[in-house]
Amino acid sequence: MAAPVAAVARRLRRPIRRSPAWQGPSRRPASTKPPPAQSSAVRDAFLSFFRDRHGHRLVPSASVRPRGDPSLLFVNAGMNQFKPIFLGTVDPRSEMAGYRRVANSQKCVRAGGRHNDLADVGRDLSHHTFFEMLGNWAFRGEYFKEEACSMAWELLTQVYGIPEDRLWVSYFGGDPKTGLDPDLESRDIWLSLGVPANRVLSFGPQENFWEMGDTGPCGPCTEIHYDLAGGVGAPQLVELWNLVFMQHNREADGSLQPLPHRHVDTGMGLERLVAVLQGRCSTYDTDLFSPLLHAIHQSCGAPPYSGRVGAADEGRIDTAYRVVADHIRTLSVCIADGVSPGMSGAPLVLRQILRRAVRFSTEVLRAPPGFLGSLVPVVVETLGNAYPELQKNAAQIANLVSEDEAAFLASLQRGRQIIDRALRRLGPSDLFPAEVAWSLSLSGDLGLPLDLVELMLQEKGVKLDFAGLERLAQEEAQHRAQRTEPEQEQGLHLNIHALGELQRQGVPPTDDSPKYSYSLQPDGGYEFGTCEAQVLRLYAEDGTAVASVGAGQRCGFLLDRTNFYAEQGGQASDRGYLVRAGQQDVLFPVARAQVFGGFVLHEAVAPECLQVGDQVQLHVDKAWRLGCMEKHTATHLLSWALRQTLGPHTEQRGSHLNPERLRFDVATQVPLTPEQLRRIEDTVQEAVGQDEAVYMEEVPLALTAHIPGLRCLDEVYPDPVRVVSVGVPVARALDPASQAALQTSVELCCGTHLLRTGDVGDLVIIGEHQLTKGTTRLLAVTGEQAKQAREVGQSLTQEVEAATERLSRGTQDLGEAQRLSKDMGRLTEAVDTAMMPQWQRRELQATLKVLQRRANTAIRKLEMGQAAKKSEELLKRHTKGPLIVDTVPAESLSVLVKVVRQLCAQAPSTSVLLLSPQPVGNVLCACQVAQGATPTFTAEGWALAVCNHMGGKAWGSRVVAQGTGSTTDLEAALRTARTYALNQL
Repeated sequence: MAAPVAAVARRLRRPIRRSPAWQGPSRRPASTKPPPAQSSAVRDAFLSFFRDRHGHRLVPSASVRPRGDPSLLFVNAGMNQFKPIFLGTVDPRSEMAGYRRVANSQKCVRAGGRHNDLADVGRDLSHHTFFEMLGNWAFRGEYFKEEACSMAWELLTQVYGIPEDRLWVSYFGGDPKTGLDPDLESRDIWLSLGVPANRVLSFGPQENFWEMGDTGPCGPCTEIHYDLAGGVGAPQLVELWNLVFMQHNREADGSLQPLPHRHVDTGMGLERLVAVLQGRCSTYDTDLFSPLLHAIHQSCGAPPYSGRVGAADEGRIDTAYRVVADHIRTLSVCIADGVSPGMSGAPLVLRQILRRAVRFSTEVLRAPPGFLGSLVPVVVETLGNAYPELQKNAAQIANLVSEDEAAFLASLQRGRQIIDRALRRLGPSDLFPAEVAWSLSLSGDLGLPLDLVELMLQEKGVKLDFAGLERLAQEEAQHRAQRTEPEQEQGLHLNIHALGELQRQGVPPTDDSPKYSYSLQPDGGYEFGTCEAQVLRLYAEDGTAVASVGAGQRCGFLLDRTNFYAEQGGQASDRGYLVRAGQQDVLFPVARAQVFGGFVLHEAVAPECLQVGDQVQLHVDKAWRLGCMEKHTATHLLSWALRQTLGPHTEQRGSHLNPERLRFDVATQVPLTPEQLRRIEDTVQEAVGQDEAVYMEEVPLALTAHIPGLRCLDEVYPDPVRVVSVGVPVARALDPASQAALQTSVELCCGTHLLRTGDVGDLVIIGEHQLTKGTTRLLAVTGEQAKQAREVGQSLTQEVEAATERLSRGTQDLGEAQRLSKDMGRLTEAVDTAMMPQWQRRELQATLKVLQRRANTAIRKLEMGQAAKKSEELLKRHTKGPLIVDTVPAESLSVLVKVVRQLCAQAPSTSVLLLSPQPVGNVLCACQVAQGATPTFTAEGWALAVCNHMGGKAWGSRVVAQGTGSTTDLEAALRTARTYALNQL
């Protein structure tokens, strides 16, 4: 039997490893039984089985937005919410701490980050960005392998009625490199359940050993596979269920140690299970997707979905069906859980998903405008009963999808025109110009993702200039760094000679008043107008005035008017693009705008010729501008909160902001306390929660001179000057008889601001340090980043509280004490580096410092106890004399040194060298030389002689030394030690 099984294993290794389920249509159904209940009944049967038959507690699905876990963009597995249990960091006072056996159906998204299936969706019949993971868990040894395998087999064969001869299983076959034995226990369990030996296959760690990460809980897993072929021809296996047995912990040094408690963690994809039970050869042919595919057909008028893939899918129509159906499910679930399309992190990935869906629906399926939003009710009807948040937020989801769809359609139309125009100029073997692709993608709000540009070119048989793109990306990264730290190189600029020439020629300063032309719409969004302008001057990269610039040339240009905010007052410059009048298909991406003597210099790389006198239309990057507005209004609120907390004479020493974060320098005599930082945040939150209007108005500078409470920096302000007042109209704030300016934020400021404080969302101070003596620098984030920072802070607080509880219980086990100390170190590093509220960081750092001292003290006490016991045993074995050379078991070098010291304390005239063999093959060495020994006899020399013999190293002093080595002949090492010592004595 061994030979056939081995042959089958070799033949199936690739299918099992890759799980290539449903690569193409098949005429043979996956099951000979009639289709069973709908997907909702399949999900309910799973949950009822574990609840009613096996006493599991049903817990709701976590949000797909990770809570307090910055390592994930989205929740991508059922176990994510239970990480604190696996890591031992769960708060003992929490409800989760009481979990023993639980089950659920978890919403999962795999797009972006380490697990990313986005590019594969549509190309085959099985990949999804959103899927449901059915799972059952047993924590702290509630049950283990035998029960988990028996339950899985019972559910699949008896409840779902899957024929036993269609099921195969795999188990962990061991790993000689790490010394892990085969999981024969799992193998024997499957054999006892009646699975034939030729369908029980063993595989290595890549297939059947699961790890949470580089460190942490891990263990062997056993997988249940379904044979799509049904015994006809070679098996076609698809993985159904993965049962993970967490019984090890991967340490920082790569070694494996047994976990204090063992856990069971299983996961089975609902979509695959439903496909098997409904006799379908594709997950897209199940009732989870068929209503969506039908709705797509009804709305678009495209040919009906037929499940074709690859070359058979002419026109990529079926691919488009699958992309749209998958992506609208992902969009609906994510938006319902609070993740909206945006500019960074998970929101950026969701934005890419939406734009991919729009493109396939419009260009391939010829869908009408508003099509994607019309599919949301179908998703709600399909999944809403299982996940009520979809029903609750259905209207909001549809509106948001429709708005983003409309915005992207406009960009897509323009992008197609630009690409077609550029292609007409290419030769047969030319690469598509990197500058054109970059101009399409540079505007974050109006451009196209580079991967989408690449895909559009692939369909036309044209290759993109990736080397050029890499160069442009590096330049963009450099410019981004310069925007973050504006004191660095300033790029293109107008020097004193250029400014003098402009004045002599009577060129008027740039009218930049259109930068304030924006409004708040009834739906809460901001609308930014375009600006018509004329090119007055052009400058080459070296600052020379020129009449025109050519394609690919970096240049600066002056316009008679602009709606771009030029970098000043601590606010980063706007970015966006311009187009020439009558030529909307050529974008000139504007990366920066700076002001010199009233002249706003725009910086760009020209994709085509631009000449003095050209009429142009300017578009600011809406998302970038909104980010700056959010941070600038937040900066004013932060300045106000600092005065409220530290006193009215608190002075601002500088600030800088961009869409990602803000920094604020403030004069302080002493460092801020955690309580002060918390009060400052609370004051800002209160202002944000009140959602007050932000008033802006230009007034004569003289009116501002004697207003009590007015905040202004030591700068030269224009006249008239712009006044920004929160919650109080400017006229009232500037009334000398009014005290309004003492009750709210009123500042002189030329920046762009939100129109209501509520749009800030939230503010969190994530960093604080002394910049110079008397000046403190604060770093802060707002909006979604602030929300995430608070969640991370809360999560770390719970971990520290759980560690405190563990430490308070005490332990007499040295290994447990050392693990606890390592956990304190890990937590300290996490708290030091996480993006979280600074006041909370400081409090946790103080707590962890105390906990680490307590943990180390406990270790020292346990080590001293062990050392005393071992030294007594050695003294009993050795009569008093000048020398003790022996072996002794010791868990660490620290313990071994303590044993040596205690021996020498009890026998002062004795020199001692001890060796301690370790499980991993190393040998520890520690020695101490008696006080009366000859001057030539040193502990360091003694340890070096012995450790060199063992191929290791040693260090220490004349009296005490230690070292390590590796040998299988301890007796030879001991003889070396005795010989060396006797020669010295």
